[in-house]
Amino acid sequence: MSQLPSDAAALRVLAPSAQTLSAAARAYNLQLTRIDKLKNQLAELNALGQAHRWALLDAVAPLRVQVAQRQRDLALALDARLQGKLLSEGQAVTAREWLCRLARTLAEAGEADMRELHDRHSPRSLAQLRQDHADAMRRRLEAVLGEPLTDESQELSAEQLVRAGMERLRRFQEEAQDRRREAANARRSRKKPGGAQRNADQHDADTLLRRLFRQLAGALHPDRESDPTIRLRKTALMSEANAAYEKRDLVTLLQIQSRAELADPQAVHRLTDERLAALTLLLKAQVADLERERAARQQALSAEFDLPEGTSPNANTLLQHRIDQVKALESELSGLLQDLDEVADERKFKRWLNARR
Repeated sequence: MSQLPSDAAALRVLAPSAQTLSAAARAYNLQLTRIDKLKNQLAELNALGQAHRWALLDAVAPLRVQVAQRQRDLALALDARLQGKLLSEGQAVTAREWLCRLARTLAEAGEADMRELHDRHSPRSLAQLRQDHADAMRRRLEAVLGEPLTDESQELSAEQLVRAGMERLRRFQEEAQDRRREAANARRSRKKPGGAQRNADQHDADTLLRRLFRQLAGALHPDRESDPTIRLRKTALMSEANAAYEKRDLVTLLQIQSRAELADPQAVHRLTDERLAALTLLLKAQVADLERERAARQQALSAEFDLPEGTSPNANTLLQHRIDQVKALESELSGLLQDLDEVADERKFKRWLNARR
């Protein structure tokens, strides 16, 4: 969702002079404030993620290229050493294991010649190893789901089956969460007084939302406009309105109404408490959606940047993450350079192997 525009304050109820706001008006304003804050937080998360991606590209990507090149050099050096006959069986096994580890890392990054090098020295090809991993993942998923993956998925590759299983697991978890939420709401409605009134307010809220959207759809329909410039503007506004209505985004619909000059700027100040209560229900639902979206965005950034579990993405944690990555890559690069020096030296090579057995 986009950041709340600067005219959001126009949607708030203001107290008449020498009077205080009613409880309904205060509740309505509070939800508008929360939506404003949540939308700004989402925009900040988007900007933060993009800035960190660019910083990683500048600071980390060059080091990764250097590490990959040194890994390639070491794999080829070990391959050359294995062509000779001077290694014991145990030393040759160790050299092959390290060569295959390096070649697999590079092959999975897209280097085809490293795939061939791996398969030449490994008892199982990379394709077989990937299949083994996918089969193991599939068995674990079926154990968690409590059912086999269906026959209709048999034409998919093993990795695609695993992704399908993960998607199904995510869907099951979301459905279970929705059922728990609905059950909790039903229990609250039965236990607390005023349940019938809340249901009536919800019905009023749905009616208001639908009425507002229909008003916008009637006024903004581009086919009814002959002026090409105005038609383009109405098409864009109608597209925004459709998306907002689908998300039950009352704030954006009200803002579109204002931008399209379809609303009386003072209309919100004349709303009854009953009408404000209905609108507040819609705003509360929108707050809940935005909170879920914020949590999902935070989780996605944490997963994308491989932050430690429980770490929330913010400017400080992402900066520390970048510093740690640079240090780790610099350390790995230094180790690879030392390995290359020892593998190239006839006197140090066997000692290098023995230290890794």
